[in-house]
Amino acid sequence: MAVSPDVFPPRKRRQPAPPPSFCSSDEKLLLQSLLLVSQEICSLRPLGFLLKRNTSSIIRKSRLLSIVFEELLRLTVFPPAALVCLEELYILLTRIKALVEDSTSTINDDDDDDDDHHHHNNNIPTSSSSSKMWLLLQHESISNSFHDLNLDLFTILDIFPSQELDLCQDVRELLALLRKHCFAEKGRAYPADSPDAHLRIQLLDMLDSIHREIIPDPSHLAHIFRSLGLADSTSCRDEIDSLQRQHHLLQLQADRAKSAADITALIGLVRYAKCVLYGASATPGRSPRATPPAHDDLNIPPDFRCPISLDLMRDPVVVSTGQTYDRTSIVAWMESGHNTCPKTGQSLTHAELIPNRALQNLIAAWCREQRIPFLPTGANPNESSSSSSCGGAPAALNKTALEATKMTVTFLLSELTASQAVEMANRVVHELRILAKADSDSRACIAEAGALPLLLKFLGSEQPSLQVNAVTTILNLSILEANKTRIMETEGVLNGVIEVLRSGATWEAKGNAAATIFSLTGVHAYRKRLGRKARVVKALVDLARDGPGGCKRDAMVAILNLAWDREAVGKLIEARVVDVVRVVMGELPEEAVTILEAVVRRGGLTAVAAAYHVVEQLAGVLREGSDTARESAAATLVNMCRKGGSEMVGALAAVAGVERVIWEVMGMGTGRGRRKAATLLRILRRWAAGLDEADETSSTSYSAVNISTSSSTRGIVLPANSPTVESLGQ
Repeated sequence: MAVSPDVFPPRKRRQPAPPPSFCSSDEKLLLQSLLLVSQEICSLRPLGFLLKRNTSSIIRKSRLLSIVFEELLRLTVFPPAALVCLEELYILLTRIKALVEDSTSTINDDDDDDDDHHHHNNNIPTSSSSSKMWLLLQHESISNSFHDLNLDLFTILDIFPSQELDLCQDVRELLALLRKHCFAEKGRAYPADSPDAHLRIQLLDMLDSIHREIIPDPSHLAHIFRSLGLADSTSCRDEIDSLQRQHHLLQLQADRAKSAADITALIGLVRYAKCVLYGASATPGRSPRATPPAHDDLNIPPDFRCPISLDLMRDPVVVSTGQTYDRTSIVAWMESGHNTCPKTGQSLTHAELIPNRALQNLIAAWCREQRIPFLPTGANPNESSSSSSCGGAPAALNKTALEATKMTVTFLLSELTASQAVEMANRVVHELRILAKADSDSRACIAEAGALPLLLKFLGSEQPSLQVNAVTTILNLSILEANKTRIMETEGVLNGVIEVLRSGATWEAKGNAAATIFSLTGVHAYRKRLGRKARVVKALVDLARDGPGGCKRDAMVAILNLAWDREAVGKLIEARVVDVVRVVMGELPEEAVTILEAVVRRGGLTAVAAAYHVVEQLAGVLREGSDTARESAAATLVNMCRKGGSEMVGALAAVAGVERVIWEVMGMGTGRGRRKAATLLRILRRWAAGLDEADETSSTSYSAVNISTSSSTRGIVLPANSPTVESLGQ
């Protein structure tokens, strides 16, 4: 079988809180604690179908125990044996509470009184913590856990000295009834002939058939899904989200890597069934694209996510540009032939990766607060280093999941080919968009199946949502390196994306087209090819000037990638990119100053120098920008001063308080930022001393006293007790 029952061992559950320590005078406190935990168990709802008997039985027993505890609270004398039993009972009840919460957190049927095991309400609410399919596959181990707890409860009740306590007859009979119920269930472990067991075997058999490339029978598929309450497209989407959360949690556990990989088969099956049984989903108002992630798994803080994989970083490292990435992701990026920083587009001056221990400690502390295991580097050798975003399935090959994805893609493309209705085409393309967002295997399957020519005809659609879905699907596909080549070489696709960028029906379509251009420029040859196209450059500059916030940023990062090519810089200048960058510098300072740095370095100094107040704006970024923005601003000013001569240096020196700002960057900026700031201050000192920057190589050491004295002639005031600039190096 593709997925055997043995690959789903008992899942790790939350450990109950340690019981409080009770002394001999704490009988009342102990009983109050027992009453409270039993009432908390009673407040939980039993499951409507899976584990219904287990959860209902243990909740009924807890309800009877709460009555016993209320009676015991009236007593004043307890023999030592009774106190020992009560303490053990408290520990047991906390374990029961944890198990019931884990089990009932999945789903609940509104009609708990229905005796038909497979009668379900189609509007069953779904919790965010677990999935129905995962619960079904864990059914045997969870049932056995309930059975073990029942045995422990029977043991405690059997030795409980009720005859030594002054209990009324009703309570004695109640305790006897509880013992009888527990004894009756001693032999009931996991019933192999139960409906749940049969349903579990059917699910495993279906996964095995998909593994062997056998298309599932729709009637069998419908039976399984409707038995689990997955009776419409919405419930299937919720199930996928739950499975992805479960997969994410399992990935964080080194000994559960196999289960985490196999759960991707369930995700593939649900995606396939959702399309085959219930059709393509209706398009919501705005569906997320592959980046940023579809949902914020466990509300991970943005600073804790790797900018490449968008997953929680376990081994954060800093590259030469000062950006932080997860080690596995940036290593994969560099090994694939890239020599630029994925976030800023700057060239990596060296391949050294510096561990970010401070950030790793913060992540570890956050994981402890969230009760998430935080594994050290290399603790999970089976985990893929190139997991794509969104909390989706891992990139490591899982044949069952891969075959399910292929079946889903084949079904969707056949529907798209046969459909004549625009609304149906829109639904199918939206489904492809969601699938292309999921993982690398899905992106490969969609492109290899020939989806690009089919998507091309919808790029010019008069229906805005269809155009958005089509261009966003291509964007999601472009994340995979091999698909970049397919997009560039498939006739008409690139031109179609460019036309959406220039004249798309909505800002969202234009922004996603710009993001596609940015993705394609990750390949050096494609960057040069796209940078030569004047209509691409002009459309990006126009979008950066006129578009709303998100679209503006998409255009700016695409411009940034193009700006590292000298030939493209000329076209950017012709499109008045400097004026646009100045306008958006307050809104997107990091992107803006990095573009200016690239333009100056690639021969655009004259255009930048001619821009009104650009030096003052860069000085403002030095004063108030982020570390990355200050670094780029310092580097840009260094290049401008070196290439622009004394006039440019004088313009910088005229900015009020600029020297103190430069000293702040020297003391608190990034490594590169400190070096650039030191160089910038040295240039200002030489200008103040009446020396040309060109003479710097012949003489770079001057006494601080002489420089300070000379600087007074040009109005530069240096901080008191400041070290020599030369001591900081460049």
